[in-house]
Amino acid sequence: MKLKFTKMHGIGNDFVVIDGISQHVALTEAQIRRIADRNFGVGCDQLLLVEKPTGTFPGVDFRYRIFNADGGEVEQCGNGARCFVKFVHEKELTGKREIDVETARGIITLALQDNGQVVVNMGPPHFSPENIPFVADRLEASYALDIDHKTIRVCALSMGNPHAVQVVENIDTAPVSSQGPLIESHERFPQRVNAGFMQILDPHRIRLRVYERGSGETLACGSGACAAVVGGIRMGLLQSPVSVAMRGGELNIAWDGDHSPVWMTGPAESVFEGEIDLGAFESQD
Repeated sequence: MKLKFTKMHGIGNDFVVIDGISQHVALTEAQIRRIADRNFGVGCDQLLLVEKPTGTFPGVDFRYRIFNADGGEVEQCGNGARCFVKFVHEKELTGKREIDVETARGIITLALQDNGQVVVNMGPPHFSPENIPFVADRLEASYALDIDHKTIRVCALSMGNPHAVQVVENIDTAPVSSQGPLIESHERFPQRVNAGFMQILDPHRIRLRVYERGSGETLACGSGACAAVVGGIRMGLLQSPVSVAMRGGELNIAWDGDHSPVWMTGPAESVFEGEIDLGAFESQD
């Protein structure tokens, strides 16, 4: 069986995007892992699947599904969302420049601007431990977390997916590769977590690295940028809007606080198109 795909990226966070409306798609976790493999497959941080809405939410244009490089399905991906709206517009699956998209955690709104930038309404953040999910006795702006015989402080919140963000002096020397996996799989995050390392330059500018759940460190993480800004604002360290510089590029994040949605603005790029022979992949297993 062959599947057509488009390779895309949002400031270096790269995706294989598959149209599940014009073609039948039924991928196994093993097939997703093979596609995501940078040596034996196409290579990507996440695989994105475009589907018809389930009908659960009236007026929704599409269903947006995200699979990490390890084959597991996750709830949200901000950089992927920007690529999603550009993909459905370029493939003429819709003529609308603003669409409502169904995700595993609810509805997000995506708008493609004339200058090629994409604005995403990521919805409001969630802070209660049970909604992240995170094991804690009470709601706090930051929490002590024991990691490898050390205690660090993290902001724990959900942007539709779980995030733990800590403030560091310099992201170039931050222990992303050593602490990232330990935070991701920490027992207090029962569904694992994305680990963010944030360096504050001034109240409107930060640098950020993210060790993503199921993918490892990526060049950029849209939901991670939103989580870092929200966490920084809640701790009184940042003021909206905030420019977030990651290794792949910059995003602009705005949040008015309380129950307001988080707005993310940034680019999305198509890289190339191709066709995957799933039968060839299976023969290599």
